[in-house]
Amino acid sequence: MAVERRVGSTADVAALLGDLVAGPTDAERDEGLSSALTGTDLIAGVRLVAGTAEVSFRPQAGGRTDDILAIGQIVCTLDARTDVDTVRFLLDGQVLKVPRADGSLTELPLTSADYRALITDR
Repeated sequence: MAVERRVGSTADVAALLGDLVAGPTDAERDEGLSSALTGTDLIAGVRLVAGTAEVSFRPQAGGRTDDILAIGQIVCTLDARTDVDTVRFLLDGQVLKVPRADGSLTELPLTSADYRALITDR
């Protein structure tokens, strides 16, 4: 579910991901909202390179059952910025294949359009 939050104009991509990983606010939790990223240490860092947000992941032991939602949340959050055209994921400096909304894996840069099928209206 798409949730709009107002952030300061100085919020950079790292700050946005920090807010995303922190999870829903108390008011959002009271509405029954949750996040696939709350409390994870999946993200090692992020940088913006020529309009592409490059998100570096930490190596994780074991598989996650909510990868599509987690990746979708990251992509949709970063793609909402006017200075972000696409999002790419890295592991140990190498481009990582990640799932789109349909479950197909890609190493191509992504946009929120790749996850539109997962987004419902409030």
